[in-house]
Amino acid sequence: MTQEKFIIKTPCSSANIGPGFDVIGLALSMYLELHVTIDRSKTTSTEPLNCRITYEGQGEEGISLDPEVNLITRVALYVLRCHDQRQFPVETHVHVKNPIPLGRGLGSSGAAVVAGVRLGKEVGGLHHLDDDRLFDFCLMVERHPDNVGAALFGGFVGTYLQPLKPEDAARTEIPLAEVLPAPAGGVDTGVKPPEPPVGIGRHIKFPWAPEIKAVAIIPQFEVPTAKAREVLPAEYSRSDVTFNLQRIALLPVALGQSPPNPDLIFLAMQDKLHQPYRQTLIPGLTEIVESMTPQTQPGLLGVCLSGAGPTILALATSNFETIAENIMARFKKNNITCTWQVLEPAEGTTVTRL
Repeated sequence: MTQEKFIIKTPCSSANIGPGFDVIGLALSMYLELHVTIDRSKTTSTEPLNCRITYEGQGEEGISLDPEVNLITRVALYVLRCHDQRQFPVETHVHVKNPIPLGRGLGSSGAAVVAGVRLGKEVGGLHHLDDDRLFDFCLMVERHPDNVGAALFGGFVGTYLQPLKPEDAARTEIPLAEVLPAPAGGVDTGVKPPEPPVGIGRHIKFPWAPEIKAVAIIPQFEVPTAKAREVLPAEYSRSDVTFNLQRIALLPVALGQSPPNPDLIFLAMQDKLHQPYRQTLIPGLTEIVESMTPQTQPGLLGVCLSGAGPTILALATSNFETIAENIMARFKKNNITCTWQVLEPAEGTTVTRL
């Protein structure tokens, strides 16, 4: 059999979940899919780097189909070139199906990085790379472990980064121009990229009560992550840090208890480290967070900004449509339209061979 086919399926994710800023991630049931075909009967290819990309889904008009530019294939090349493979196998076709909204706080870039790392493993035959090692590669490209940890391992996860050695400190993020010369590719220099240190990230899975669903309310505008970071202060007061630490100590336990305790979860999802500062970028955020409570909305457990936003994540056990409509009505006051979906915790990245 000369033709090889497989599908890589990577979930979207919501980071922070209230007080868990840059720590907690939740994989959710909306999936980026790579449908990959390799025709090994061919010996030569006219495609750049032997790879053809096609795409359907969110942001279609702005996605590059050049494998020297596309984030997924560039990340795959980073993995391949760390293992002395300069390009894709001849006649590789990657068809991307992406329903994850871009720049909305649902981990679209994290999913792309995870899918790209797994693509590199699969096309390169690098079967010795387990998920923990793939996590290292992900973290050399995307230094926020909450999104990539959830997308890779699945479920409700806590993550952290190991302190880097001094010689690795300058390598906290591998510029992709080192994988393919800037700008966006060019002549292959033949240089082998530096491999990531072993074990630079850790994760643990928390339990999740089966009654709890996630209602994602998705406004029709983007908040670039860099811009959302810029509004955060360089320093925090001790009282605000303590406020979040107290709640993050309770939240993973509270969300794993069945039946869920709405009052405990609602209080444990409060935050003072990022949501108050991002309200300037997301009209209506403060009103939504302060007015949506288990007392005013039956079935609601808690509400928070998903990642850097603008998506709002409402955890609930029932009355999903009513909760979504009430949040969308608050956005409508600011002339912002939204879509919404009910999502569930998802398993991590999988590969299905056809």
